[in-house]
Amino acid sequence: MKAGKLDRKIALEREVETVDRYGTPSSVWTPIATVAAQRVTASTDEFLAASGERTETAMVFRVRYRTDVRLSDRVTFEGTAFNMIEIKELGRREGLELRCEARR
Repeated sequence: MKAGKLDRKIALEREVETVDRYGTPSSVWTPIATVAAQRVTASTDEFLAASGERTETAMVFRVRYRTDVRLSDRVTFEGTAFNMIEIKELGRREGLELRCEARR
């Protein structure tokens, strides 16, 4: 994966359960990393065509390989949060392709 193609910054966030001082549990999105990414537009069209007509905004990001990314995490890009739909390994631990759709 060439560094020159990783021209965007995305934040990977994980939902964490916290308890406030009154003992009430609540969920908070906590950043786990800010990474360089490549936004892939050609794969987005294929992704949308394969899954049928959708009303959500879909994005595909490529990042360097990480072992700590889960489907339950989310991606934040340019102020918009995206749910992860699929994580694909690229090559032999070269990178990850994160297929996402905008949260409602």
